[in-house]
Amino acid sequence: MIMEIAQILGLLPHRYPFLLLDRILEQSAGEIVGLKNVTINEPFFQGHFPEEPIMPGVLIIESMAQAGGILALSLAPPELYKKPIYFLGMDNVRFRKPVRPGDQLILKLKILKRRGPLFKMKGEAFVNDQLVAEAELMATIETGVV
Repeated sequence: MIMEIAQILGLLPHRYPFLLLDRILEQSAGEIVGLKNVTINEPFFQGHFPEEPIMPGVLIIESMAQAGGILALSLAPPELYKKPIYFLGMDNVRFRKPVRPGDQLILKLKILKRRGPLFKMKGEAFVNDQLVAEAELMATIETGVV
């Protein structure tokens, strides 16, 4: 299933300049592929780094987390579909290559474990089919139950 930006905006609370996902390219049971177009117009490039612009690693992980949030919401029961999803943690984070203006960041996530509203996912980010970052991410959907 392809998801355009209007649909993404309907699911995620993020807005400019913190929405770091442009499109969902594919989605199947337990897996998703997202796209982030990296442009020189991104506000973080003004300071990271002006002479050698590189996308901050933490924002690459945030891009993964946003795609993972859409994946988790798509697997949730209908009553939780519009609820907030919260990033809980990350493990085994590795950055392999820099991401620069002009790159297309392809974000691939798959569910490793799920227990109710809790999800653990494996995320990988690619540029030109080369792995640039990877992480295990944990998230939960707000259920309203304390």
